[in-house]
Amino acid sequence: MDPSETGASPPGTRAAQVVALFREHNAALVAFLRVRLNSLADAQEVAQEVYLKLLSLDEGMKIDSPRAFLFRAAANLAVDRLRMRNVRAAAPADPDNDDWHVTPMPEQHASAHEQWRDLRQALDELPPKTSRAFVMHVIDGRDFAAIAREMNLSERMVRYHVGNALAHCRQRRDHAETPQ
Repeated sequence: MDPSETGASPPGTRAAQVVALFREHNAALVAFLRVRLNSLADAQEVAQEVYLKLLSLDEGMKIDSPRAFLFRAAANLAVDRLRMRNVRAAAPADPDNDDWHVTPMPEQHASAHEQWRDLRQALDELPPKTSRAFVMHVIDGRDFAAIAREMNLSERMVRYHVGNALAHCRQRRDHAETPQ
């Protein structure tokens, strides 16, 4: 049977040579790279790059010692990978002058101001205990037990008041967002 009929490369071609190298040396190559890179995933990725590099070589280029070439190319790529890691690790996460996301834009400021005004109006419509429990929990970040002690209520009642306030604020927000 002709090798081209089975999809295999004829013996002696670069692809057949790479397949043979892969079968014989891949486990050793990956182990070699894993020790250097301290990562199985990186080792497998670099090994794949080496095989692709071999496949992309000109068919006319003769390699006297394919195994030595394979490991030398892998070592070189591993060094490149380690250098890349070091560069990434040394690079600052965010440049110091990149604070565009910190400074509020006028539209965001106006929108936040409007939301705060709406929240204040919604809280003013609630009974004082309900409004106070909501502010202490949501805005001040206090837990239900601390609020219960301060307001001389049970935790269950504090949860009830906070839940009612949330439902009221949500209802107000939904009503405001619904087109008239």
